[in-house]
Amino acid sequence: MAAQSKKISVRTSQQGWVRLNLYELWEYRELLFILAWRDISVRYKQTFLGGLWAIIQPFVTMVIFSVIFGKLANMPSDHIPYPLFSYTALVPWTFFVTALNKSSLSLISSANLINKVYLPRLILPISAVIVGTMDFLVAFSILLLMMLCYGSIPTMAIVFLPLFIVLTLITSLGIGIWIAALNVKFYDLQNALPFLVQAWMFVTPIAYPSSLLDEPWRSLYGLNPMSGVVEGFRWALLGTKTAPGGIMFVSSIAAWIILVSGMFYFKRVEHSFADYV
Repeated sequence: MAAQSKKISVRTSQQGWVRLNLYELWEYRELLFILAWRDISVRYKQTFLGGLWAIIQPFVTMVIFSVIFGKLANMPSDHIPYPLFSYTALVPWTFFVTALNKSSLSLISSANLINKVYLPRLILPISAVIVGTMDFLVAFSILLLMMLCYGSIPTMAIVFLPLFIVLTLITSLGIGIWIAALNVKFYDLQNALPFLVQAWMFVTPIAYPSSLLDEPWRSLYGLNPMSGVVEGFRWALLGTKTAPGGIMFVSSIAAWIILVSGMFYFKRVEHSFADYV
C-alpha cells in the first residue's frame, strides 16, 4: 500500500506546475556532448559522401529555386543575385530541418537508454540539435565562397549575425523539443513531419523576400520564427535594404515562447516516455 500511494503521489504531481531543473543539464553536460559527438561521428563515417551531404541538399535546392523562381517566375530578390539570395536563406533553414528530423527520433532511438539509465531526458533532443551544427558550418563556408565569387561584401550589419545564429538555435531547440515529446506518444507525427516541413518552407521567405509584404503584415509574419532568422541572415550578410526590425522582434518573442513552453511540456510528460518507447 505504501508503494502504491507513493506512485499515485508522483503521478499527481505531474498534473500541476513542474520544475525544469536546468541545473541537471549542466551536471550531465559531458554526457550531452558525448551523445552529440557519437551521432556526428556516425553521420560522417557511415555515409558514402560524408560531409558533402551538408552541401548537396541546400545547393541543389538553391539551383532548383534559381531556375523556377529566379528565372521562370522572375521572383524579386531585393537586388541580390538570386542564387546567393536563396542559398543564404537555405543555410539556416537546412540546419533547422536537420534539427527537427534528428529531434523527432531522439527519444525513440534511445529507448534502451531511457529504460535502463537515469539521465535528464531533455539531453536527448538537445544533443540531436547540436548534431546539425557541423552541417551548418560546412554549408556556411560554401556561402562565404559564394559571396566572394559574387563580390558581395558584408556591411557593418554583420556584427549582428551571432544574434541571428542564436535565434536559429533557440527556434530549432524549441520546435525540436516539442516534436520529440509529441512523437513518443503520437507516432503519426513522424509520418506527417515531411509534409509539415515542406509547408513550413513555403511560408518562410526563402524563395521570396518578406519585403513583398507591407507593414504591419510583414512584422506579423515574424510569428514564424524562421522568418526572422532568414531575413536576419540576409540583412547581416548581404546588406539587404529592409532591416528586420519588427519581424525580428516578433520572431524572437515567438521563439522564446516556443522554447520555454516546449521545455515545460517535455518535463510534464517525460515520466510517461518509458511507457511508450
